[in-house]
Amino acid sequence: MSLNFLDFEQPIAELEAKIDSLTAVSRQDEKLDINIDEEVHRLREKSVELTRKIFADLGAWQVAQLARHPRRPYTLDYVRLAFDEFDELAGDRAFR
Repeated sequence: MSLNFLDFEQPIAELEAKIDSLTAVSRQDEKLDINIDEEVHRLREKSVELTRKIFADLGAWQVAQLARHPRRPYTLDYVRLAFDEFDELAGDRAFR
């Protein structure tokens, strides 16, 4: 997985890895008539419920970890999506 998961997100990461591996197996073995769509659907539902459960009861430190997460978008990420032309202005620190 290329995403950075925090320690309290590890159960979610494990489920996502399992879903990814099952999806990869089903893509490789389309000729073998292996139908694991139901299992993938069940695991995705379980992942959504687990995510809701974990994020509903976060402590103060866990909220701080999420706020400082390296994959969290920055303001410029949103600005680039909202505007076509944007020039970031910086102050002239030499001017008095």
